[in-house]
Amino acid sequence: MTWKDTLKLFFIGLFILALDYASKGMVNFYIKPIEHAPNFFPFGGLSVFQNFFGIDFCIHHVTNRGAAWGIGSGMQDLLLIVRIAVVLGLIAYLRLSSKAYEYRFPLAMIVAGGLGNVFDYFIYGHVIDMFHLFFWGYSYPVFNIADASIFLGIVWLLLHSFTSRKKNVIPQT
Repeated sequence: MTWKDTLKLFFIGLFILALDYASKGMVNFYIKPIEHAPNFFPFGGLSVFQNFFGIDFCIHHVTNRGAAWGIGSGMQDLLLIVRIAVVLGLIAYLRLSSKAYEYRFPLAMIVAGGLGNVFDYFIYGHVIDMFHLFFWGYSYPVFNIADASIFLGIVWLLLHSFTSRKKNVIPQT
């Protein structure tokens, strides 16, 4: 990968990190953390929109000491080590592997999201989640921009793996 490509990925990651950092900072400063949410929408947060084709969206201040859905909240230090190892591994793969070139954008999104959540640990002592969606009565877990970046990067990689043609496939006769 050329330095020009590396610089592009750096600025994409920096943009994602800046959005993530700014949104978490604003939520941390302006919205009180939720301990016991009330039983009515927007459940102690700010309503962005309600009943838009059956979708409700609000912003909360939720502290997450674990991984996805709070899993492993009792092992926060171990999760930090795993997050850092994965981010460093992906950075090394992006920089050193010639095979990574076609996966550079989704991997950069995953790295930026992982870094955003690692930085949260050092800044706040936990990850700040804020976006809460309700799809037709189902409450989707609260997430942040870093989580969305990781999710979209993984979906991009999965879609790419299903849509790309496999090379060196032996035709069956």
